[in-house]
Amino acid sequence: MNLFKTSLLAVSLLTLGVSCNDKGFLDVNPTGALSDSQLNTPENIDKQVIAAYSQLGNDIYYVPYTSMWPYGNVRGGDAYKGGGGTADVDAFHFYETFSFNRVDISNTDEFWYRMYLSISRCNDALRRLNAVDATTMPTKAIRQGEVRFLRGHFYFLLKEMFKYVPYIDESLATEDYPNVSNRALSNDALWSKIADDFRAAVASLPADQSEIGRANKSAAQAYLAKTLLYQAYTQSDANAVTGIDASKLTEVNTLCDAVIASGKYQLHSDFATNFLTTGDNGVESVFAIQFSRNDGTPKGRTDRGNELNYPMNPDYGCCSFHQPSQNLINAFKTDATTGLPRFTDFNTSGDLVTASDFLATTVDPRVDHTVAVVGHPFKYSPTFVFDNSWVRVPGVYGYNLSMKESVLPTDPSFQKTPPFMSSSKNWAIIRYADVLLWKAEALIELNRSADALPLINQIRTRAQNSTGRLKQANGSAISNYKIGQYPTAGFTQAYAREALRFERRMEFAMEGCRFFDLVRWGIAGPYLNAYFAKEKNLRQYLSTANFTVGRDEYMPIPLNQINFSKGLYKQNNGW
Repeated sequence: MNLFKTSLLAVSLLTLGVSCNDKGFLDVNPTGALSDSQLNTPENIDKQVIAAYSQLGNDIYYVPYTSMWPYGNVRGGDAYKGGGGTADVDAFHFYETFSFNRVDISNTDEFWYRMYLSISRCNDALRRLNAVDATTMPTKAIRQGEVRFLRGHFYFLLKEMFKYVPYIDESLATEDYPNVSNRALSNDALWSKIADDFRAAVASLPADQSEIGRANKSAAQAYLAKTLLYQAYTQSDANAVTGIDASKLTEVNTLCDAVIASGKYQLHSDFATNFLTTGDNGVESVFAIQFSRNDGTPKGRTDRGNELNYPMNPDYGCCSFHQPSQNLINAFKTDATTGLPRFTDFNTSGDLVTASDFLATTVDPRVDHTVAVVGHPFKYSPTFVFDNSWVRVPGVYGYNLSMKESVLPTDPSFQKTPPFMSSSKNWAIIRYADVLLWKAEALIELNRSADALPLINQIRTRAQNSTGRLKQANGSAISNYKIGQYPTAGFTQAYAREALRFERRMEFAMEGCRFFDLVRWGIAGPYLNAYFAKEKNLRQYLSTANFTVGRDEYMPIPLNQINFSKGLYKQNNGW
């Protein structure tokens, strides 16, 4: 199912090395060793490229970066940390409350480390690719495009987390790394460096790849559009949005048009397909992390970043993290007449808690694709009904869990990694729905709201038609579904902007992007402090939570990294 299955062991053997100057039991002649120059063959360089790809899924439960759920959802007000209480992976609690976040949290430091480890693999592969003769390696240009795509991805994650990071590419000698400051490039210049990688990928990648999992031209165009969309919202050093670059938005629109015009992608007819193994590498998947099991390796290449996020029942066992917030659940309410979102009052009337609440109030169908509710079937199985005993500490975090990242225990992709759960279901980095809504956002900010309207309504039409799997055992609908289209009348720029932002929340809820959207739009501070004002009445542990404007838009540069740089790295504003 993916290109990593047969090559990871070979890559591991290529990259292993032992050195020992003292005589003793470690002083053993190696049975085989490769010099650096011996790695520079087309076959071995290809394996170095695969080693760079493998970093996409090399995260772990306490430093996840597959779905970015602790940083994008928990910090964005869409999720509570969950788990066994505030001390259980306490770094995520510190992230969630902001007021307890610190510069010396090891999880933050390890995120930084893992990103630069990934970038190092990319740079090593690029150095070798740049040196090899294209006549001996006909795939040279394509592989260069793939690795620059991957490096752009890892730098993008670093950028949205830390804002200012040192930029190191394959042209820099290792001994010069300590001389690169995280402030050598401005905010805008660093975005441009990341965009350059995706531009290079667009130029050299083919429209189609013979091996599933490799990036293609459309994936690079889409990721370039995403990068330029973020760059378009200019920021001050204190993280305030100071303007929007129309030229960047125009290019975003053009790039999205190219992806759409490729004819390779479309929305799945059922929203559910995105979150089932049957949807892996389907028509909506522009680029996805490829996972596998039963692939000849001891534990497979399964999704370790989401392995905490399963129910606490006998079929699974652990660990009840990543619980949807009440605010998010309430946001799925719709107007009983029009089926449109309730922008102003979704969180001021009664909370959606019990199964009967979801029948008494009209809701967007995407709620039952996203949120596990007591009394509702879990993951589309009418005989596998979510129970309140499946949640670990409901007195702290409530009774709901996230579903998009999970699979049924009977799914062929499911695998226990004791004491945690995992699966080989892919994780989409870019869905076609992203492309449509990025284009819509660019058009709205270019004051072309009428052109954005059909794109948003296209997403809503798919949601409207995605109720086939949302049935109880007797065939009745799980909830009272009502979702409508935005009318042309009154679709002003201000209203369209609100509609777009709400639509992104409903469509991508619990997929790891909410906080980064809020920061891009320049509304994170007031939005999250208003969120805390209400949620702390429901969740006592949030009573001291507070977002500090000008500081909390980004993680602090890890203290370890500042110390390693001997003070060369400068701390982010407010820390």
